[in-house]
Amino acid sequence: MQPSAAQQPLHGRVVVITRPVGAAATLMRRVRAGGGVPLHVPGMTLRACHGDATARALADALRAARVIFTSPAAVRYARALQPIPPACPAIGVGQGTARALRRAGVLAPGSPARQDSEGVLALPALQSLNGLHVALIGAAGGRGLLREALAARGARLDEVHVYTRAPARLDRRHAQALQQLPPGACVLWSSAEAMHLLHNRLPPDAWAALQRAVAVVSSARLDEVARELGFAHRVVASSAQPADLLACVARLG
Repeated sequence: MQPSAAQQPLHGRVVVITRPVGAAATLMRRVRAGGGVPLHVPGMTLRACHGDATARALADALRAARVIFTSPAAVRYARALQPIPPACPAIGVGQGTARALRRAGVLAPGSPARQDSEGVLALPALQSLNGLHVALIGAAGGRGLLREALAARGARLDEVHVYTRAPARLDRRHAQALQQLPPGACVLWSSAEAMHLLHNRLPPDAWAALQRAVAVVSSARLDEVARELGFAHRVVASSAQPADLLACVARLG
């Protein structure tokens, strides 16, 4: 018996996954389970920040009145340094980060309905911050919106970088696979930095082939970045969660 459309919603579609090295396994499994063909072309790689100084800074940060984790990776690398207290007043930037916090043992992590920095900044707990100790846990770089807005609201801000981002190692196989993308292929984007890194590091013909794929982006902001980088066909998913990204792909038919 042939699998039904409901069982195989991706129907052999090639789905390019740009998540970091070591962070793409869930998406790849879900693509295969839906009948699709995953192609991992990592936009970056993540590396832990080790050392006593980082561990001490994290211990201080976890005692703050508000502790904001910027990604699931931030939770994972922080937890590798030391346990996160169950009663930590943690806030995750998005549902995926909040889920990672719950898996790490945090009892009641907060997360916004709008899963980005703007959504976090709209949370009631982050409105009146004059003199309040607020910690931001993640990696160096990024947009800087949270940092600037929290400081402008008067927070006594600590930033702890528990990991770093670096360009992924790409080789000829990645370029060749992109050059052979079939019609109807999709590329999943949940990071503007990954988009820019691949734009800068892929050979021009491989990037041009990727531009012909449908860009499935996780926010309106990324939709604008994708437009600026030449993706003519774009759709916006409701979040960066694998289920939401792939539901968006399935709706393409």
